[in-house]
Order: sequence, then structure tokens, then C-alpha cells
Amino acid sequence: MTDIRTPLCERLGIELPIISAGMGPISGPRLAAAVSNAGGLGVMGCTTMAPEEVRTYIRRCRELTDRPFGVDLILPARVDRGGARVSDVASQIPDEHRALAESIAREHESERAESKDQGPADDRMALGTDAEAQIEVILEEKVPVFVGALGSPGWMVERAHAAGMIVMSMVGNVKQAIRVAQDGADVVVAQGTEGGGHTGHVGTMALLPQVLDAVSPTPVVAAGGIGDGRGLAASLVMGCQAVWVGTRFLATEEAGIAAWMKAGIVEAGDQSPIISRSYTGKRFRMLPNEWTKAWEEAPIDPLPMPLQPVLVMQTLGGMAAGSNPALTQNGAGNIAGLIEGVVPAAEVVHSMADEARKLLGGWSWQSTQTKSE
Repeated sequence: MTDIRTPLCERLGIELPIISAGMGPISGPRLAAAVSNAGGLGVMGCTTMAPEEVRTYIRRCRELTDRPFGVDLILPARVDRGGARVSDVASQIPDEHRALAESIAREHESERAESKDQGPADDRMALGTDAEAQIEVILEEKVPVFVGALGSPGWMVERAHAAGMIVMSMVGNVKQAIRVAQDGADVVVAQGTEGGGHTGHVGTMALLPQVLDAVSPTPVVAAGGIGDGRGLAASLVMGCQAVWVGTRFLATEEAGIAAWMKAGIVEAGDQSPIISRSYTGKRFRMLPNEWTKAWEEAPIDPLPMPLQPVLVMQTLGGMAAGSNPALTQNGAGNIAGLIEGVVPAAEVVHSMADEARKLLGGWSWQSTQTKSE
């Protein structure tokens, strides 16, 4: 049987080069632990959480698995140890944007849904501004792997390495890849525009070889439009040392989204997902709904992060926890067209690995390196 374990697998302490994406609270302890228990690396998305919520997620994950796992955070361009509270950010939202958001919500009968266990919404930190406090918790809890999204981890790499943590960083172009590698990231995750969630402009097949060349010998993980063994095999042959998989894991039993959202992903075609800035203020690939359509047709553009997510929080009560299909964010990449059903996360891991082994035949990591030299 073909061995698809790469040097990065050895370094991470995992059996298979498959990593589940940190997709906010929907990729929580159940999903991360299921992927890790199956031999991959499960990653939890904790950007929207208060520091003690991050700690709760980490400890719950440890109860479900004794294998390595990771935590993903959006990193701000500038680190503010005090963070930015929702109430402070909200004061900067223009009246015309607030009026538009409220009119969309009223039209589709949204109820404000403030979570009871999170405290008053205005007293929470705005998305992506509480990174320093969240990092402190991750360091204290000695999480094996940290993944930085939408920013360079340079300001925390030294502390992470001192704690024995491996630092991975998401990028969408070559310039970003070079920067995070120079800033000390141990692994670069290169995501093409086909990926769900926050995404860039360059296609996966064009991006990967350029990033591989630009940051060598730093390991590269392939992301964006990968959801089966063919994508895994192609990534390994190209020289990537693992794949980062999001959308395929959303349509699993352990994913923390409603059944109707999983069904929407299964029913979606390759062109169904669209890119919208209407929820986070940044390019986000997802299935369209009435909220995205209204912002697309509006005479004003969505606000930048963190203003737009605060507007969403105050208007809808959250970005992905609602029950109204017209307004609830449902992230998905172009790989959705390949997904035929909701299955256990372990089945996704094992089927990807088995298919890749069959396709690769006598391939080995060493042969890939020899041919590329």
C-alpha cells in the first residue's frame, strides 16, 4: 500500500496529510476531535470567542481526543492588547448602513438572537480584535498547532515556539506567503480562490506551484477546492505536504451547523457559492441568501472588518448561528458540487486517503522531491 505520510505528518504527529479547516465555531471540538482520531489534524476556529470560551473549546477537544489538534484565529494587522469592544466599534457604523441592515432583517422577519452564555453583545470584543488575549489562552493550554488566518503571525511566533507550538499561516497569494515565511511561520497554507470562507483571487492550481517555489523549504499545505482523494493526490504530487479541507467537512455529522445548512451544501453545484463581503467585510465564499442579495443590489458597499461583522451581530444576533435560511451565513467552496451526502468526518478522512493511495500507486514523497530538484 502506498505510504502517503509526509515529513509534515511526522512533524505534526499525525498519520494522514489531511487537515480540517478552522471554520469558526462550526468546526468545534466534535469535528476537530473526529478528524484527529481518524489520523488527520482537526482544527477549531475560535476567532469569534471570548478567551475563556477558547479555553473551554480546547479542554473539551482534549476530552474527545488524545491526538494533536489546532486552533485557528484571524490575526489583526495591529495587535491591541486591550482589544476593541463591540460598543466602541458600533459607534463608527454609518447610519445608512445600519438602516439598510435593519430593513433587510425586518423584511425577512429576523429575530435578534443574542446568545445567553456570551454576555451582552456590546460588551464583547469585535471580530479579530481580541487576538492577544486569545493567544495567551492558547499558549497557557499548550495547544499543539496554531493557525493564523488573514494576517501574519510574526508578533507571536517566538512565544509559540517557546511553548513548543507549530505555527501555520493561511495565505492567498505569493506575496503573503513570502511574508509569513519570513516572519517565522513553520507551515504555509496556500488557499486558492475556490475555497469556502475567506478567500483570495488566485486559483489553486496557479497558486500552489508559485508558493512552493517562493517559500521552499518551508512546508506548504494545499487549500481551496480540495475535497476528495484526487485533490489530495494531486497536491502531494505537486510537492505539498498536506491538504486543508473545509467544505467537505461541513457536510459531516460532527459539523456544528444546522441540518438545512448541510443539505444546502449537498444540493449545491460548482457555481452555487458566491463571494460576498456582506458578513465579515472581507471576501467570503458562501451560498447566496437574501442578505447577500440585498447587499449586492444596495447603493452602498459593505463596511470593512470589524465594522461589518459588528453590524451583522447587532442586527441578526450573529453570523452563523441563526435558523433563518434567508439571513444565516452558510460558507461553502466550489467543491460543493462533488459532495453527495452527509457522512461521519472519519469516513471523509479515510475515503480521501484510500482514494489517494490507489491513484498514486508506487508514488513516494522521496520520488516527488527527486523529480522536482
